[in-house]
Amino acid sequence: MQKRRAEEILNRLRDNFSVQEWASGNRDPYQTLILTVLSQATTDTNSARAFRNLQKRFLVTPDALSKAETEELEDIIRVGGLYRNKARVIKAVSSMILEQHNGSLDFIYSLPFEEARKTLLELPGVGPKTADIVLLFCANKPTIPVDTHVNRVSKRLGLAPLKADYEGVRNGLESLYSPEDSLTVHLMFISHGRKFCKARKPLCKVCPVNALCPSRQTEK
Repeated sequence: MQKRRAEEILNRLRDNFSVQEWASGNRDPYQTLILTVLSQATTDTNSARAFRNLQKRFLVTPDALSKAETEELEDIIRVGGLYRNKARVIKAVSSMILEQHNGSLDFIYSLPFEEARKTLLELPGVGPKTADIVLLFCANKPTIPVDTHVNRVSKRLGLAPLKADYEGVRNGLESLYSPEDSLTVHLMFISHGRKFCKARKPLCKVCPVNALCPSRQTEK
């Protein structure tokens, strides 16, 4: 019953949103990791600007960024916020990738999912969401990254327990959806969270899945 409801939710979201073309293309895992680090605690617009600034000054490779001066990195990515911490993470993770993985994250393609995820999580500054984004977007591994939108939408729709942590939400969604739908679920839930299921004032009246939502607000 729950799986059927989850599928109907996804089908209705598919009718209202599309998967962006960029999301299904080939992506470099190292550059994806760096962009995800830059995206922490800021907007997509600012993280994209910070990444473009980085590309203008450096080759975005582990070798180039491990050798970059910390102060210069900070200045270049300042627009993305938390630039001091992010610059330190970029240098540290780049150095470890060079030293322990021959300057490449290609192991994500060959290792089994759990082993690849564990190896990514051993890198400095890489948490579960960053690891899952790299695995999903670059290697099409069966995982659903949980950002603030995915977390909120999943819980409001009753697809994950209200008190679930990151892994609880991820495992809950993965138990309801087939692995081939992982990317679609991730992107559709983000789109839905941005347009309808907003944090402060959800637009329940016009929400395309309101009939399936146990948390919907009704007009008095």
